[in-house]
Amino acid sequence: MISEPSAANEPHRPAAPQGRATGARNAGDAWVAGPDGQRYWGKFGAAGLLAVDPERGILLQHRASWSHYGDTWALPGGARHEGESAAAAALREAAEEAGVPAGSIRVRMMSVLDLGVWTYATLIGDVTVPFEPVISDAESHALAWVPPDEVQALPLHPAFARSWRWLRPLLDVRPVVVVDAANVVGVVPDGWWKDRAGAAARLLHAVSALAARGLPGEPLGLPDAVWFPEYVVVVEGQARKVAGPEDPDPLVRLARADGSGDDAVVAEVEQLLSGGRSVTAVTSDRGLADRCRSAGARVIGAGRLRLYFAAGRQQ
Repeated sequence: MISEPSAANEPHRPAAPQGRATGARNAGDAWVAGPDGQRYWGKFGAAGLLAVDPERGILLQHRASWSHYGDTWALPGGARHEGESAAAAALREAAEEAGVPAGSIRVRMMSVLDLGVWTYATLIGDVTVPFEPVISDAESHALAWVPPDEVQALPLHPAFARSWRWLRPLLDVRPVVVVDAANVVGVVPDGWWKDRAGAAARLLHAVSALAARGLPGEPLGLPDAVWFPEYVVVVEGQARKVAGPEDPDPLVRLARADGSGDDAVVAEVEQLLSGGRSVTAVTSDRGLADRCRSAGARVIGAGRLRLYFAAGRQQ
């Protein structure tokens, strides 16, 4: 996936007594050269975190004077380790550079700039456990929570300034997928009618796995990126007996319909839309799909969701 650049080339970082307490230099801390001679920092690519706190704004790093474009503001981030996922790298770098605690961020979206010889991933994550950032190495003058409307007034790193134009509108986009469980289960003749609660449990497991992998923006009507929406799975009838997971997934909520499953789906859609959420309903029921669209939701078919389940199993 290619989007606006979200990071500039990172130069070699000289060793310093105040450097990170992470041991030996990592193999990823190296230059990559493009065919035009342009160099990029991070042998295995790089990544950064855009942490969003609903009360305080976004977390920015005031870069040290000696760094490339020193004394500018940008996202905490850096080179990926070999074999490390982009999301893991963004969270690790944020922990190392800004003291972002493990488990304090819920990932919402990841956009990847792919130049062929080098990639940079921007991870947008919501702060679920408030924290104060801590300068833990020599790469920062300061760390600060900055209200989104005040970011543009700062002396920004040039690449972050370019990326901020498209990142800013995405801060208000929080997608949710509402799943008509009965319809999605009914797409596959696997004996679900003999054990509706068991079929619902299998569906919840598949949805949870998909929540971890993410979805492309297109079915959600959102910009090209990997999105990690929340899911509401609506069950009705005998499927209401399905047991919730012992370890609940924060991205997946089970909604047990007291009466009509269709009415419960529409009620969930309307409530989420009224809260400013971006809502996609999953159903192949034409009448229910029309009701969801009339309420303002996007709709995709049950079979399409099943295709995303299958794609994950093939990976």
